[in-house]
Amino acid sequence: MPASAQDAAKDADPSATQPVADAQTAAPAKAEDDEKKGEDEAGVHEGAGKFDYGFSGILARDNRTDLAPLVLGAGKPVATAEYTLKSGGYYRIAINADGSQELGLSGGDFFRAIWVNEIVVNDVEIRPMGVHSIEFDSPGTAVISFVAIVPGRYTLSVPGSSGDGLQAVFNIQ
Repeated sequence: MPASAQDAAKDADPSATQPVADAQTAAPAKAEDDEKKGEDEAGVHEGAGKFDYGFSGILARDNRTDLAPLVLGAGKPVATAEYTLKSGGYYRIAINADGSQELGLSGGDFFRAIWVNEIVVNDVEIRPMGVHSIEFDSPGTAVISFVAIVPGRYTLSVPGSSGDGLQAVFNIQ
């Protein structure tokens, strides 16, 4: 840069003439101010999350997604397609049995990868600590509300079956 341009730059920006050391010492002073500010607010720890679920939290009805129901019946496929879920998402799924045959769904891996909020059967709410399977001896509906937790690919299948149509596949991302 020509000498006249250098002189013009110095006149226009007075901070350009300050030593570099001043800029480096300003950063630690700011950090000390932040520490003092934190000491003044002792006893208050704000745990702001990534999402704002509102006053009721993640389990509010507004945050719940209703999934396509599962069907248990002789010769009928359990699910029409695979389910794709988001880890941390709140879901509800109905399992409908037509009573044509005594059938159940088993999937310990799936039930360990989710947190079950409740299972509702005939207007009775059950809040289990864990579930391995659900079996229907007669026609009825069970509704499971849950939060998907552990990412992976899981299946709920009719015990003793080997066909793809007798299982529901859940992909938690």
